[in-house]
Amino acid sequence: MANVDKAFGLRPQGNLSATGAQKQYGYKIADNQSGAIYLGDLVTLSGGYVVKFDATLHTVAVGVFNGCNYINPSTGKPTWSNFYPGSVNITSGYINADVIDDPNQLFVIQADEDVVQADIGLNAAIAYTAGSSVTGLSATELDSSSIANSAALVLKIVGIFDAPGNDIAENFVDVVVKINAHMYGSTGVANTAP
Repeated sequence: MANVDKAFGLRPQGNLSATGAQKQYGYKIADNQSGAIYLGDLVTLSGGYVVKFDATLHTVAVGVFNGCNYINPSTGKPTWSNFYPGSVNITSGYINADVIDDPNQLFVIQADEDVVQADIGLNAAIAYTAGSSVTGLSATELDSSSIANSAALVLKIVGIFDAPGNDIAENFVDVVVKINAHMYGSTGVANTAP
């Protein structure tokens, strides 16, 4: 049976550290920042604020977006959302973003084409498609055509996600990955964001 083509971004799935606990930290999104950020999107920091990761602008990621909260400027009420809609011009407080930022965190992501057994241990880029403003979910996928032995690629393929119906012989297989180019990784590399 063929795998279903239904991207969901990066979903937390275990941890390589001894504790195995999922960890997230609070960051800020700049006031009136344009561009939506969806649950499961890879993010980085630019000027100290969370932005969606873009391989043409950034070299490292800080983690995966896991929702936000802010005082809604229209209603004056606290708003919790699993995605940031973009261009929120707050009048009070901050736009707080939760980011799963542990460099040892594992994630499940759908590949946009095929992944074979020999790809495990290699690195890959991500392929973006706009997320859903209805569900708030990311539509980011692993870019199968980018898989290579290159340290510059943002994700490392750890394995094939073990779930019924997840067929490695078909396109759109779900894989387990780790952020390879992580801001808090062992090298502690700085981001090249503008």
